[in-house]
Amino acid sequence: MNIQENTGSKEETDNMESTFQLWSATPTPLDEDLKLDFPSVGRMIDHHVALGVNGLMLGGTCGEGSWIPFDELVDLVKHAAEHNARRIGIAVQVTDNSASRMLAHIDRMAAAGADYAVVAAPYFMMNATPERIFNIYHETIEKSALPVVCYDRGAGDRYQLTDEQWPEILALGNLVMIKDSSCSAEKAAIRREAQRKRSGLTILCGDEFGMTDAVINGMNGGFLGGAIFNAPLVFSIFDDLRAGELERARTTQQEMNEMMYTVYGGTSITAWLTGEKYLMQKLGVFSSTASYLEYPLSDEVRAGIDALFEEPLRARFIEPLLAGTRGGG
Repeated sequence: MNIQENTGSKEETDNMESTFQLWSATPTPLDEDLKLDFPSVGRMIDHHVALGVNGLMLGGTCGEGSWIPFDELVDLVKHAAEHNARRIGIAVQVTDNSASRMLAHIDRMAAAGADYAVVAAPYFMMNATPERIFNIYHETIEKSALPVVCYDRGAGDRYQLTDEQWPEILALGNLVMIKDSSCSAEKAAIRREAQRKRSGLTILCGDEFGMTDAVINGMNGGFLGGAIFNAPLVFSIFDDLRAGELERARTTQQEMNEMMYTVYGGTSITAWLTGEKYLMQKLGVFSSTASYLEYPLSDEVRAGIDALFEEPLRARFIEPLLAGTRGGG
């Protein structure tokens, strides 16, 4: 991460929030015809509850929300909310190219049972002035029928709020959470200052490869695309940091990174979503690896994931996933 590193002293870790939050930007179970696999959706919800995460986001990038037909996303939210029965929070990605479209999406998702709306930068804009970008965020957050989570992908977003605009957005009471994947020290400082000025704002790291430094530097936890399988390790990192065991936390972070590279297809992330779905299929949560994004699953990646289920890796990486980590159902 680019955030300036903290020394991780006992005094500093003692000042971390006592309540750590972990959210999962979950993949979507699909059958071989790319239709929603509702039995797997139910298993996916139960799996997250057992892991002890605070909530999950449906229809994000990992959830293929930009590719799944919108009516099917509404059905996904409805089914997930009914099966979840308010055991954990359910957020849904509603990003679009105008405030009016996002607000219409939010209304439908609220009726389907979502608890939060996730808003990221527009996919495409004409006349993309800083004022227009600001107004889209401001109007959507202010008028949303649901509490809003802002997802900041940093350089991955074509249309970004400026550092000067963020404080006014962060002051909006209906904005309750930030998923920060920007890895920007400047933005992190702006958001910490906003937290000091108002209650009810949670800042979560979206970079699962840099969770240790993110928590040390004041973030309240993680909002991760890999939480469906790396949650036990993320919780271990936080527990180590809270106990002042910085080196142990860094060791766990490295182990987690190696596991993720195994699942995702190396540092170039060649298998990404297909590898993640294959792992969930082996765990008995998903029934297929089908996805709109069609990342290839090479024999090498498949063998690497299979090896996670054999000793000695199984005890470290798989058994905690089967047992749950935080006393969930």
